[in-house]
Amino acid sequence: MFVGSSRHGGRQPLQFPVVQDPADRLLTIPNALSVLRLLGVPLFLYLLLGPHADGWALVVLIAAGLSDWLDGKVARWLNQMSKLGALLDPAADRLYILATLVAFVVRDIVPLWVAVVLVSREIVVGACLPVLRARGYGPFEVSYLGKGATFNLLYAFPMLLLAQGTSTAAQIARPVAYAFMVWGGALYLWSGALYVYQFFLALRRPPGVAPV
Repeated sequence: MFVGSSRHGGRQPLQFPVVQDPADRLLTIPNALSVLRLLGVPLFLYLLLGPHADGWALVVLIAAGLSDWLDGKVARWLNQMSKLGALLDPAADRLYILATLVAFVVRDIVPLWVAVVLVSREIVVGACLPVLRARGYGPFEVSYLGKGATFNLLYAFPMLLLAQGTSTAAQIARPVAYAFMVWGGALYLWSGALYVYQFFLALRRPPGVAPV
């Protein structure tokens, strides 16, 4: 789904995430949660790659996953959905996924090829955005499939961290972590393929006409 432009009588808007605050306020609780989640990215990398404080890194990852779930709920409860929130939320998700993959490759927790495949998905989808913008569309609307993929990966990462070592907890966490990782990775690639499919549909239509 894409967003068109309707300024000055131009293209009519296509589908756009619902923004219920006409002033589109910046200072909202959901936006604050997203900013805090963004600030946790460098802290997580430092904990994991610096002092190897895996326990605290695990706490940061869990807090990030909880805040990702909570900010959407709070936005609906308090009627604080906004354009900024629609940008911050997926940006924070992508940064956590990228940072975690880089850190896990450095620590030999996941193989390099897994990170390359998942990061390549982001590069391909990201390369579509300037073309869409040039044709008058906005960014891809976040789909339930893409959000589900992100949730699976954000659940997989703490479990993968917990699965390191030979303790009983690690042995229990390992199959659960692999299951979330495989399922989340598959959904992540599938959602990326759907975004690319929508991109090509948009290219086949005049600017401002929604793909079906």
